[in-house]
Amino acid sequence: MELHILEHRVRVLSIARPGLWLYTHPLIKLLFLPCRSRCKFFSLTETPEDYTLMVDEEGFKELPSSEFLQVAEATWLVMNVSHSGSVVQAAGVTKIARSVIAPLAEHHVSVLMLSTYQTDFILVREQDLSVVIHTLAREFRIYREVGGEPVPVTRDDSSNGFPQTQHGPSPTVHPIQSPQNRFCVLTLDPETLPAVATTLIDVLFYSHSVPKEAASGGPESTSIPFFAFSLIEGYISIVMDAEIQKKFPSDLLLTSSSGELWRMVRIGGQPLGFDECGIVAQIAGPLAAVDISAYYISTFNFDHALVPEDEISCVIDILQRRQEGQASKDPSGNTRLPAFP
Repeated sequence: MELHILEHRVRVLSIARPGLWLYTHPLIKLLFLPCRSRCKFFSLTETPEDYTLMVDEEGFKELPSSEFLQVAEATWLVMNVSHSGSVVQAAGVTKIARSVIAPLAEHHVSVLMLSTYQTDFILVREQDLSVVIHTLAREFRIYREVGGEPVPVTRDDSSNGFPQTQHGPSPTVHPIQSPQNRFCVLTLDPETLPAVATTLIDVLFYSHSVPKEAASGGPESTSIPFFAFSLIEGYISIVMDAEIQKKFPSDLLLTSSSGELWRMVRIGGQPLGFDECGIVAQIAGPLAAVDISAYYISTFNFDHALVPEDEISCVIDILQRRQEGQASKDPSGNTRLPAFP
């Protein structure tokens, strides 16, 4: 297998909901006029709390500083896994759970995930690159893109004096929730993007009222606002509620032939930290063990896994049993939010 370190240097940001109006113009430019901004990596995800942006350096230049904008300190590098130069089609993060996610967690490398219709992007902090190369070089042929061309990377290219695996405390097993939304994972021909521009602008910027249940943050919430749009190297991926999909022309949005719907597992009872390791692994590992596919989208505050609708009860059972097993070892008495099938 091959691991490709792409050229993108990505910043991760949060736009507070009350400040969205300030960013409408630059976001529309990034969405519909990427050639003018020269942005090649753009992802926007709406959650109940905020809007998470993952953008490359060119895209980052388009966003003015304000009290509504939070920027994670680190710069993140983007990787993906391919077979013989062909990107692995997204059956999700579980395909790379054992080969990528688990080894990086063992070496205390924090990762963010962005699953799209086309592939799964793994984001690691630039400062951790030498650890990543050393950890994964035995499993993968590693290439780093330079000027659009893949250049082989070896373990010797990582820093000398690489530290041995650290056996620190077990990572926190975070609480989960499962809202009632049914989601679609879709793509769109970039040439037809203008045809859905009005609807897309309405959904992203004007139809973002938060249900009372979600706004309260209570465990009884039945659905949440969630919409993810990415435009990366000319490929579009969209995750949206099945009800929202009805607003779009049915002949323009493309999905798999099965038309499968997805349910969400939302990870975190309180905002997750960027320095914490093993968050993705604690979800991807158990699901890989039972061969359940999952898309995975990290955001500024929480993580989100999308699993096939008919597997949601099994997934919740697996993850709850993992939580209960951790609770039996942890006498701290931390409250665990329930998951809802």
